[in-house]
Amino acid sequence: MRNYFFPTLLVLVCLLSACTVSQQKNAVGNTGANTNVTNKTSGLRTITDFTDNNLGWSIQDDRVMGGVSRGNAELTETGHLRFWGTVSLENNGGFSSVQSNYDQTYDLEGTKKFVLRVKGDGKDYTFRVKRARSERHSYAHTFPTTGEWETVEIPFGELTPTFRGYTPNLPAYAGEPINQLRFLIGNKKPQDFELLVDRVGVE
Repeated sequence: MRNYFFPTLLVLVCLLSACTVSQQKNAVGNTGANTNVTNKTSGLRTITDFTDNNLGWSIQDDRVMGGVSRGNAELTETGHLRFWGTVSLENNGGFSSVQSNYDQTYDLEGTKKFVLRVKGDGKDYTFRVKRARSERHSYAHTFPTTGEWETVEIPFGELTPTFRGYTPNLPAYAGEPINQLRFLIGNKKPQDFELLVDRVGVE
């Protein structure tokens, strides 16, 4: 009996130890994966994703100061904001933009960056926000596009104050409630452009 008992017991102990280690590794791996996915999903808050079939955005370009640039905006059949047109430098112009007209203030408490889902045309665009429409300045950040759908993340501190091409002596944006969103193109050269926006959110 002694010749068979101890080898058998040793085999059982080894098997149990291997199973325990394997279960611990699987548990750690699964917990890490689930936590990452959950945090990333639950942290994103959508400001607008254009699913309500109400455009609520309007064009503002250099025509307000005598320029001849022309921008257009529409909701596509696939539920995206399409902003397109032509920028001209004639008559001291050089920009076109599309801005939200929602009569709503967005509280961004607990978030630290804007998250944009866009498809550009390889050109640079500027994302702007205003805390109140009555404010003269807005907060802006310029980002490149690749021609493909991409996610653009803009930390609040990277949005700097701007007013008619000048930088006021004010702090960077600090995450206060906002009242207006805006996309602008003005790269100091004449060019056609097209930008699709799927979503604007914060995280």
